[in-house]
Amino acid sequence: MKLDLEHSLASMKTQLAGYCKKNNIEDAIVVGIHTGGVWVAERLMEAVPTKEPLATLDITFYRDDFTKAGLNPKVNQTLLPAIEDRHVILVDDVLMSGRTIRAAMNEIFDFGRPASITLAILYDLGQHELPIAADIVGECLMLNPDQRVKLMGPEPLNVSVIDTH
Repeated sequence: MKLDLEHSLASMKTQLAGYCKKNNIEDAIVVGIHTGGVWVAERLMEAVPTKEPLATLDITFYRDDFTKAGLNPKVNQTLLPAIEDRHVILVDDVLMSGRTIRAAMNEIFDFGRPASITLAILYDLGQHELPIAADIVGECLMLNPDQRVKLMGPEPLNVSVIDTH
């Protein structure tokens, strides 16, 4: 399966600009989830009416499978400005079970109560285990159970479907 990364990103930019305009969202905080979400968010910044720099979120210690992942996870830095009563656009590369997004929202709420959270996802795999749905989706994919999407980057940014068996 060949994925058209640039087409999916362009679709997200169009949707995001329209969403912000329709909902009167100005000066939003764009938050990319490490690592792929940050790479996608960097490419979406031009579509968002904001003066805020890109914020980043590392959800390592908020995951519900942290104890299964081992004791030496690669931890990145969380950089969030004051989010109280602000509009947050949360960006990730792949939405599969929804557990990453749940962990990200838990961490965001530890920093304060945003006015809203808009979820922007590059690829939605439709395998949700939690009632979480994206507002902005680059592309919905139907993969075999043994396939995953792999985003590689940041420069150049590439995507592929890999077999896990």
